[in-house]
Amino acid sequence: MSKTYQIQSYFNFLKRSTNQHGVHSPFVYDLVTKCFYDKKKYPAYQDIKAYRQQLLSNTASLKVTDLGTGSQVFKTNKRSISKMAAVAGSSYKDAKLLYRLTQYLQCDSILELGTSLGIATQALALGHPKATLTTIEGCPNISAAAKNTFKTFDLNHIDVVTNDFRDAINRLQTNTYDLVYFDGNHQKEPTLQYFEALLPTITNDSLFIFDDIYWSKDMTDAWNMIKQHPKVTVTIDTYNFGFVFFRQEQAKEHFTIRL
Repeated sequence: MSKTYQIQSYFNFLKRSTNQHGVHSPFVYDLVTKCFYDKKKYPAYQDIKAYRQQLLSNTASLKVTDLGTGSQVFKTNKRSISKMAAVAGSSYKDAKLLYRLTQYLQCDSILELGTSLGIATQALALGHPKATLTTIEGCPNISAAAKNTFKTFDLNHIDVVTNDFRDAINRLQTNTYDLVYFDGNHQKEPTLQYFEALLPTITNDSLFIFDDIYWSKDMTDAWNMIKQHPKVTVTIDTYNFGFVFFRQEQAKEHFTIRL
């Protein structure tokens, strides 16, 4: 069901989407032109590539505890790291965008729900190395694998929390986050619960990023409900990601942008 839905929703996205020329908000126009469409070859891209390559060549297997929707690809809970990196990890293109975002917005305090093998985590960390970055992973074996790879790449400022998301959110010590990346549980109700639970941590400049908003009809329903929330002012749908801003000075507006 999901694959058919994803293909259909992608065609609909292409029909609706525009580039920077359809954008009249100066804030969003700058974000799209200076960050989304930034073509510079940053040295950090080599590190992002090296991190991915290391995982793609790692043939070790992990026993996985799935706390979210489970996988659309894997039929067993024993999975090789290389296959997980190829199928479930952030793509190189997405990781580069996450890097540019934390660099462009200078996010000092970052929270990630769903570490997986840490491809996105590394990109977020490289974009603003002085940031405090907390990442939450529900599966102990995946969490341990990510910690090992972080160590190999000298990513010592990442705090990895191994816990169920709801529990972990309840125990968070930080009062506010500049960026929260939701990439763990692609189900409607949990996504909405985590969104509501983390709303008290926003400032006027905070950004929430939702991964895979067209994973399923349920996930798109959650995305549409988030867009309508009274605290949300600006959203940007790039198909793979849904970006949510809370800037009070902005008129409520929803953008659909091709990357």
